[in-house]
Amino acid sequence: MRKNIFLILLSVVLIFALSACGGASAPAEETGNGEAGLRLAAIFPGTITDADYNSLGYLGITTVESDLGVEIAYSETVAVPDVDRVMREYIDDNYNIIFTHGGQFFTQTLELAAEFPEVNFIAEADAAAEDLPPNVWVMVRNMERGAYGAGVVAGMLTETGTIGYIGGLTLPFSYAEVHAMEQALADNGMDVTVVPVWAGDFNDPAKARELTDTLISEGADVIVSSLNLGTLGVFEAAKNASSEVLVIAKYTDKSEAGEDQYVTSMLYDFAGPLTDMVSSIESGETSGNYHLGFDTGITLQLPLANASDEVNSFAEDVMAQLAAGDIEVEKNSEPIE
Repeated sequence: MRKNIFLILLSVVLIFALSACGGASAPAEETGNGEAGLRLAAIFPGTITDADYNSLGYLGITTVESDLGVEIAYSETVAVPDVDRVMREYIDDNYNIIFTHGGQFFTQTLELAAEFPEVNFIAEADAAAEDLPPNVWVMVRNMERGAYGAGVVAGMLTETGTIGYIGGLTLPFSYAEVHAMEQALADNGMDVTVVPVWAGDFNDPAKARELTDTLISEGADVIVSSLNLGTLGVFEAAKNASSEVLVIAKYTDKSEAGEDQYVTSMLYDFAGPLTDMVSSIESGETSGNYHLGFDTGITLQLPLANASDEVNSFAEDVMAQLAAGDIEVEKNSEPIE
């Protein structure tokens, strides 16, 4: 039976959210890690109850808390102009590990790391960082790797020869996802076109539905969503289409959003990588690039739903080749006009 990660995440984060004080910042109670004295503060761009990207980050820090005994705190829905202030507030409160969950915070995180060399920082980026400060770990998300698998599956499933891709913002990782899908199609000799659009927001279901309707009207019968809450709008458009439209999602199992439309999701885990990096900080290794890959946080949910045994078998073979390193996914972040 397919494990519904979407519902598990939603249930867990709602329980924790109800115990919070309701403000933007909700510190956890002390866990008694007096020996190491590590206190981790996380900053999220969205709400931890999204059962998506931010929920995964939240589950990551709670895993660090439970597995390593590190005290945690977090702030939700932090905008880029506010992140410097929020980080400084945690540093003033004697938190000595600051984790910013989102590539949009990368520049400010590095700038503050230079100002506070006694504090450890964990940032996220879409490519390995050079000349890192001695107190910064970078989680290199490598999201193009998951997109390659999605491209293969979408190419196998389309009847019209047109795939739609819907992203939130025109960021480097999003361009890289589209290019990786195109690479997957070319590598497998599939005569399929990818039509990308961007909603300008990862969490706007209404805008996502509008753009998905447009993609469907242009012939797309498989939609790859690189959105957060906006993915709900993608499913609504697919459900109301006059012909069959399938959806490939991202981050968590989204099968409950549309069982007849859902195929798979590009799954991401942040708990393992965060635990590894905090463990490294504990042991004195305080800087480096930590790459997400098929053995460290990225996978494609299998078996596929609403797909034939042939497509499932092909997808399993491709994912095995990716995990073994037999297929190299190019990191191409060139903007798409």
